Amino acid sequence: MKNTLTKLALAGLMASTMIGSAAAQEDTIKVGILHSLSGTMAISETTLKDAMLMLIEEQNKKGGLLGKKLEAVVVDPASDWPLFAEKARELIEVNGVDAVFGCWTSVSRKSVLPVFEELNSLLFYPVQYEGEESQRNVFYTGAAPNQQAIPAVDYLMNEEGVERWVLAGTDYVYPRTTNKVLEAYLKSKGVAEEDIMINYTPFGHSDWQTIVSDIKTFGSAGKKTAVVSTINGDANVPFYKELANAGIKAEDIPVVAFSVGEEELAGLDTGPLVGHLAAWNYFQSADTDANAEFIDAWHAFIGDEERVTNDPMEAHFIGFNMWVEAVEKAGTTDPDAVIDSIVGVSVPNLTGGYSAMMPNHHITKPVLIGEIQDDGQFETVWETSGLVVGDAWSDYLEGSKDLISDWRAPMSCGNFNTVTGKCGGSGS
Repeated sequence: MKNTLTKLALAGLMASTMIGSAAAQEDTIKVGILHSLSGTMAISETTLKDAMLMLIEEQNKKGGLLGKKLEAVVVDPASDWPLFAEKARELIEVNGVDAVFGCWTSVSRKSVLPVFEELNSLLFYPVQYEGEESQRNVFYTGAAPNQQAIPAVDYLMNEEGVERWVLAGTDYVYPRTTNKVLEAYLKSKGVAEEDIMINYTPFGHSDWQTIVSDIKTFGSAGKKTAVVSTINGDANVPFYKELANAGIKAEDIPVVAFSVGEEELAGLDTGPLVGHLAAWNYFQSADTDANAEFIDAWHAFIGDEERVTNDPMEAHFIGFNMWVEAVEKAGTTDPDAVIDSIVGVSVPNLTGGYSAMMPNHHITKPVLIGEIQDDGQFETVWETSGLVVGDAWSDYLEGSKDLISDWRAPMSCGNFNTVTGKCGGSGS
């Protein structure tokens, strides 16, 4: 009898412990962070992991969300594109996160799309991308081509008088699709095919002598020439060095880059890059109170006054605050309720305005053209007069120009064909 009572007491104790543990788990709202902390993309993505930890810590200081503390769950997909899908599934199924903030490259994003759709979870994607996509479970807080690439071309065409175009990119989906959009756009503006030069190089390309020589020759035809660069990562260093070696100055053949920001410039010899341009939606040099507060909070959190901020960090700042507001509005972290409540949510950006989530799950953003300075920062030389709505489908590509995206009921479709009147148009 005594043994039986002891066993019953132990069983009761274990049951109460399990209930207490389950209650403790329910006392937090889990937020997944899906960024590479090792491998080739770690240099860019580790900063975004740190930015998310800062945002979560700051939200907890404000009292958390729905009366609960936020808990970060960090995984490392290690710059391995298939591993992104495995780690996304782990975050959702094993860790029970309510939303995920992550991915950088388009191939990593495309790897996880089926997982988020199958498990009906939420992904906030913070990096500029090629467009031609709209998924119900994804919120695109980085720039679409009409929020970066096309305004940059307009600036060069209208302000710099550029007539010949070199579209130079790393050989993967983002540069190829972006340049496909740009080529169609340039031709719609009357640019002749012979005035467009397109070139692709592998990741980490280092021998730029021949290509830069070709660019120099292409630019010697008596027409103002510019390079539109979707060259990615460490290949930029020898590219700009070779431009300088060849005597190509920014005032002669300017380069406007879409993948060179403060993080990429930190620690580099910026000499060869000074005067060239980059197009983003945020620069650390933005002179606003909101940005000053963000930079101060970042330096305090990271413990390093030299650490820079950049555009994808601002995209996480915007996306995270949109998610918080949508959850508060819905009164729950349930994905369907958040998807319904987030469209129309407007939160401060860091450049002095408010960004809103649109029905196509893209956001409104200003577009800035910055000139690279010798301290690795950017001086804004041009910006749009207002905010630009992100376009999921290009107006300049066959198969895309007739498509719209609207995730609100009753349409609830990412690729509605306005000609056929059907969801699942030819661009899907």
